[in-house]
Amino acid sequence: MARYVKDMVLNKPDDFVNFMMNDYLQKNQFAMSDWKGEPAYRAGDAMLEGYKFLKWSYINGTLHLEAWLKGSGGGEWNLDGFVGTLQKKPYKSSLEQLFTALQQDIPEGQQFEQGQGEQGTQPIPVQTVDNSSAAMQALILGILSLACAFIIPLISILLAVVGYGRARMGSGSSKSGMAKAGKILCTIGVIAAIVLWLLNILVTVGVLIF
Repeated sequence: MARYVKDMVLNKPDDFVNFMMNDYLQKNQFAMSDWKGEPAYRAGDAMLEGYKFLKWSYINGTLHLEAWLKGSGGGEWNLDGFVGTLQKKPYKSSLEQLFTALQQDIPEGQQFEQGQGEQGTQPIPVQTVDNSSAAMQALILGILSLACAFIIPLISILLAVVGYGRARMGSGSSKSGMAKAGKILCTIGVIAAIVLWLLNILVTVGVLIF
């Protein structure tokens, strides 16, 4: 088993931790799934971003969290190391932001309940995970990916992979429209890069033949 494991002593109310974790999972589009018979939250896709997995529990004031990526061979990748760094880095950054939010001071006597408000949660005076910067990064990377598709297709694809992951993170933020635009541009960038790459190969082969 190769996983990123974090144990944090928080000593915070259970409802606060539940609220913050559910907020993080929702904003990053995690859904309950299955990993080789083991229940775990999953986000991502099989094509560009890859699959991200997460498990957590909160017992006696201590948060236990496990996170990993689905490796190219179907195994587990932790969040360190060079292999898969384009997927690992943004995932680990989002978790670090979550840990910071979990350690904030909270008002005494405040209750954190699910099932109220427009997004299914009750508005509360605490700082939650904010992915608006990821939405902006997705848009910038999408623009760069599309531009590079006509110059260096490989760079275009790499930028699109990073941008697509950022777009997913930013889709639950206040700048969700920007994240959506970034995702569209990244998708177009990949398609354009692949098409132009293939055309270049066909032209090169045609020149060599004739």
